[in-house]
Amino acid sequence: MSHHISPHSVATYLSGIVQQLEPFYPFIREVRNSKLVQRSLQGRLKMYSQPTRRKHALSISDLSKVITHYQNLPPTHDNLLFVTMLLTGFFSLMRLGEMAFPDDKKIQDWKKISRRRTLVFGENSYSFQLPFHKADRFFSGNTILVTRGESTIDPIHHFHAYISSHDNLLPFHSALWLRADGSIPTRSFFVRRLCLFFDKEVGGQSMRAGGATFLAEKGTPPSLIQARGRWSSDAFLIYIRKNPALLIDLITAHN
Repeated sequence: MSHHISPHSVATYLSGIVQQLEPFYPFIREVRNSKLVQRSLQGRLKMYSQPTRRKHALSISDLSKVITHYQNLPPTHDNLLFVTMLLTGFFSLMRLGEMAFPDDKKIQDWKKISRRRTLVFGENSYSFQLPFHKADRFFSGNTILVTRGESTIDPIHHFHAYISSHDNLLPFHSALWLRADGSIPTRSFFVRRLCLFFDKEVGGQSMRAGGATFLAEKGTPPSLIQARGRWSSDAFLIYIRKNPALLIDLITAHN
């Protein structure tokens, strides 16, 4: 079992098999949940599971590198869009998929797009509504909040520059994230620009990983990091557990 497929997929296969056979074997679900099957699955995970490969986390210095580069170029709308997405994703722990469309047009969903009308600027912050994300089990959405003063980089300044260009070019478009041609930015649009500065070990997930690492370095409690990043599980802790320095920061910050 699980020699030719990922051990993590075996449970899904078994669930499908149970669903198909249950009309003929009423007690098959009890067999599926037996201790023998459960322990067999756990054993295969230990023996054949591969470690999760995650993209490298971005840092404040990485963000500064990107910002400095674009400061020396004409402020085109798409350049402003990329920098603003990068900073917003980092400081609010957003997934790239929450700001950009997937490249496959068949799975692009306008219901997941944040709207310009939900954007609110505060004295030292900006916020907007995220209508849906994969951890939102009740489809109620979340308010994304980015504040000033968390680092030497001011994300509000860059968002003001982007939204000014957005409103001048596309004043009647409802979407918050827009390219100069009026289209929603895609994953490839963002990743291609990101790859101009970093190697393949950095990707869309690097913003979220970097933001979580940044907060951990500041001594933010893991529970607050989880809530801010809208994680439904403790999967985010992999960024902390694999960095002993972060563990020390978290421990000393609360002693």
